[in-house]
Amino acid sequence: MTAAPPRTRRDVLSLATTATVACGAACACVPFALSLSPRGDAPDSAPVDVDLSKIAPGAQITASWRSLPITIIHRTAQTISALKTPDQPLRDPDSHVHQQPDYARNWHRSLRPEFGVYVAVCTHLGCIPALDDDGYTCPCHGSGFDLAGRVLVNQPAPYNLPVPPHDFASATTLRLGINPDGHTFDLSGIVQL
Repeated sequence: MTAAPPRTRRDVLSLATTATVACGAACACVPFALSLSPRGDAPDSAPVDVDLSKIAPGAQITASWRSLPITIIHRTAQTISALKTPDQPLRDPDSHVHQQPDYARNWHRSLRPEFGVYVAVCTHLGCIPALDDDGYTCPCHGSGFDLAGRVLVNQPAPYNLPVPPHDFASATTLRLGINPDGHTFDLSGIVQL
């Protein structure tokens, strides 16, 4: 019987390198496997409550739902009046393109005229529009939207800002991700996000 050759330093280094690579590959597989879980199991798909009492008329806040920025604006009486008869031509003033639930297919594109609720992602290339005096302007290519999230004519953005499912849990609490009773709407069914 022949004796095994003695281990050299090279053998020990090769074994250590192989073990390190195997451990690294195993550690990389865990996050990959977790990323394959269905989106509905993610905690950010749950409804989100927003306290509206903290939003002064004319101001807005941004909430997060399904990892999307959701803009909520408290419109003033003057703004509401201006939305009824816009002074600028709009591409889809009556919201015919499916970018909102049926209950938001109106001149103010929401459940209550004093609160606008939009996914703050420009329908052109996905930048985040900023609030200005007349509505929203996309900083990337200049697309303009009124305070109902309706896109102006001759703009790069092809569609109105999406409106997420929403309902009022109380007079001062907006619930994102829930439709009013008797309505079904899922953001995945819109034309473009």
